[in-house]
Amino acid sequence: MFKRHRYPRVVILHAVYLKLRFTLSYRDVEELLSMSGVQVDHSTVQRWVFKFSPEIEKNMHKRKRQACSSWRMDETYIKVGGKDRYLYRAVDKFGNTVDFLLTKRRMRGSAQLFLRKAIGNNGKPRVVNIDKSGANKSGIRTINRDLLTVRKIRIRQCKYLNNIVEQDHRNIKRRISIDTGFKEFESAQRTLAGVEVVNIIRKGQIADSRKTTFKTFCSLAA
Repeated sequence: MFKRHRYPRVVILHAVYLKLRFTLSYRDVEELLSMSGVQVDHSTVQRWVFKFSPEIEKNMHKRKRQACSSWRMDETYIKVGGKDRYLYRAVDKFGNTVDFLLTKRRMRGSAQLFLRKAIGNNGKPRVVNIDKSGANKSGIRTINRDLLTVRKIRIRQCKYLNNIVEQDHRNIKRRISIDTGFKEFESAQRTLAGVEVVNIIRKGQIADSRKTTFKTFCSLAA
């Protein structure tokens, strides 16, 4: 993955980690690296984030601890190219991240795509708590119709139970608040995936909990 790169693996991962872990612009990361004697352009750091985030996310899903079967699902808007896009997210009742997916629209099909991804990575939940969104409710019902098992996903609509996922949204959005917005959808997808991975590591959901967050992050880029 790091072949034919001018910079060593640890430098690349350090730059990517700084961007994903802290509320920094790419120019901020460039300046921090220069203070350590590493001269790299901010656009190069951006390309690194774009390239390595998907692989790190894939490896994260292989090693993430199993979430419990009671989920809280919600979506929040993210500006991409001046338009509202929707980041679907779910946490379990203990606040552990279940999964995430950036979509272009807020509709039943988007909720279905998110749920299929989340179930594929975590298994079928016993219950999913949602707000009053008809799209999310319809999405879960469609998933239930497709399930081959007798026991279906129970839909629960209790507003205060979703406070935990709404609070978790803020932690993610704070990491990208330095930016005026993403220009391209795929760039937003990959950057947000990296931000979510770092957040998952910080929550202790990866098996290497004895390591520092940065060391665990590096281990996902094998």
